[in-house]
Amino acid sequence: MVKAEILKKEILSQYKSVRQFAIEMQIPYSTLVTALDRGIEGMAYGTVIKMCDKLNLNPVDFSSLERGAVLGEKILENRVMQYYVKLNKTGRKKVLDLMEDYVQLEKYQIKE
Repeated sequence: MVKAEILKKEILSQYKSVRQFAIEMQIPYSTLVTALDRGIEGMAYGTVIKMCDKLNLNPVDFSSLERGAVLGEKILENRVMQYYVKLNKTGRKKVLDLMEDYVQLEKYQIKE
């Protein structure tokens, strides 16, 4: 399914109409309809991100995010996982060791 089709399907499942979503997002209705009909490639990236955030969609692959998930955290998590997959076995072990150290840091923080 094309990204614009996924967006339209999600908009219609969460809102009464595309017009209502356009009003909610403060996007001109005609702009949104055109983008959904012709493809979102011409839309500003920031607008697409805001739409995905409002609809709880991952802007990378337009899959559904869990309710309450923070979009920025999900994007960062995807980026970290992409880098992790590129590492060789030694690099992966080093990253996991460092992560274990970072998890332990909270124990040593000075409480005021």
